[in-house]
Amino acid sequence: MWFKNLALLRFTEPFGVDASALERHLQQRPFRPCGSLELASLGWCPPWGKEGSPLVHSTHGFLLICLQKEEKILPAAVVNEVVAHRATELEDARGRPVRRKERDALRDEVLHELLPRAFSHSRRTYAYLDPKGGWLVVDSASPKRTEELTGVLRQTLGSLPVAPLVTRERPSAVMTRWLADQGVPPDIVLDSECELRSPGEDGGIVRCRRHDLGAPEIQHHLEAGKEASKLAFTWNDRLSLVLDETLAVKRLRFLDLVQEEAAAADTDDPAARFDADFAVMSSELAAFLPRLMDMFGGENSPGKPS
Repeated sequence: MWFKNLALLRFTEPFGVDASALERHLQQRPFRPCGSLELASLGWCPPWGKEGSPLVHSTHGFLLICLQKEEKILPAAVVNEVVAHRATELEDARGRPVRRKERDALRDEVLHELLPRAFSHSRRTYAYLDPKGGWLVVDSASPKRTEELTGVLRQTLGSLPVAPLVTRERPSAVMTRWLADQGVPPDIVLDSECELRSPGEDGGIVRCRRHDLGAPEIQHHLEAGKEASKLAFTWNDRLSLVLDETLAVKRLRFLDLVQEEAAAADTDDPAARFDADFAVMSSELAAFLPRLMDMFGGENSPGKPS
């Protein structure tokens, strides 16, 4: 159980729902497969993945949950082709063009016929709640999937007082200073990847991978006014990641020091291994996330000046 991406949300007020209460809420909306005429189905499933397991996996106060989505695979091009064919047949039979309302009715008819025969695919989105630290952390690189999970969780609980993490200093400005070798924190080592953007909507973009970030050409781009919109770095020899200008974490890796701690729980039981990995991961992130805020001047909470 290792997250690969982090979408970071902060609770704007204390989260007072414990594991047993959260379990009861989630049981009101369990995942079920799509019905024959449904395009998609969303619901909560056991994070451990074994049917009948709890919908909330609780370890040391961290609450792991999982949203499952099943979607029918019905390409719009296929639907449009069938609708166009039937519309042509109607036009030939009636001797007049098919009206818009008639075409809409044809589309509904085609969907009704094709949906029961369509293939489907499922995906899972994991997240954990840290009530003590005030975090909701979603394992997703997609804002749409993050919004999907938080939306369903909000419906399930009745409310969900969370907001994206906002820091006092702009992440782009801080990462640009790091690239210029001005005040790189001692627990940070820059890796060999970055993205630089010029200000403005139509500004140029430079992407560097496997590149010496201290090279003169990088400095020339900075001197020309470009800012770092993405930057890869290693923290404390324990985590490596790519951070973007919205403080979204991509390609997160837990390095050897962390993996060795997880391996110390010597067990062949898959459930125990899952629990041990989640315990180490959540503990590690509980140490890293406050440090991440500090790197960017601390949190700019609602009501605080930026």
